[in-house]
Amino acid sequence: MNATAPAVNVKENATAYTMEVAAPGLKKDMVKMNIDKDGYLNVSIENKDEKKEEKKEEHYLRREFSYSNYSQSYALPEDADQEKISAEVNDGVLKIEIPKVAKEEKKEDVKHIEVK
Repeated sequence: MNATAPAVNVKENATAYTMEVAAPGLKKDMVKMNIDKDGYLNVSIENKDEKKEEKKEEHYLRREFSYSNYSQSYALPEDADQEKISAEVNDGVLKIEIPKVAKEEKKEDVKHIEVK
């Protein structure tokens, strides 16, 4: 059986990064996420394989639908605000919002030197 990892899109704008993980049939109780001590975002999708009883009158001649478990670690960018990461599942897509740390406006004080 050929199991493949879900497709992942990563977008960036001025204030955040957005990851989209496509997994048909995904429900929020299947997803576990954490940030480890090294600053990696760990995403796990656990397929709770529910055995469905097949009707005795019919059987599969070919069965290609399969959902396997998935686990991946992603290095977060240096400007990611780890405290404000959020995620939601909608229509089989896990959307992870990774806000950027607000850059403080650094006013570089120019020191003028008086020439005597």
